Order: sequence, then structure tokens, then C-alpha cells
Amino acid sequence: MTAVSFTAVPRSLAADASPALAGAEFAAGWQTAPFIACAILKIAYDLALLWAFRHIKPPEER
Repeated sequence: MTAVSFTAVPRSLAADASPALAGAEFAAGWQTAPFIACAILKIAYDLALLWAFRHIKPPEER
């Protein structure tokens, strides 16, 4: 139960903040900024996964 609340709270806070930040960027005239930010975050996430699991090989390569 502790692990669920440990991961659920940051997820819900991020979900609440994201529309507000995107709305502020749209209102400021930066219509492409939310999309660029999402792309950068996705690339960073993919690179973090690659770095975290770089030493693990699939069973067929062992």
C-alpha cells in the first residue's frame, strides 16, 4: 500500500500541473512549446530506460 501511495501522489500532482502549464504557454503565444517539451521529456525517458537496462541481455542472447 505504501508503494502505491508513493507513486500515485507525484503522478496526480504532475497530472494536475500539466494542463495549467500548457495553458499558460498557449496564452503566452508559445503554441508549440508544450509539444516540444513533451518530445524532450519522451526522449529523456527513453534514454533513461536505455541507460538503466543497457547491461541486460535478452534470453536468446545469453
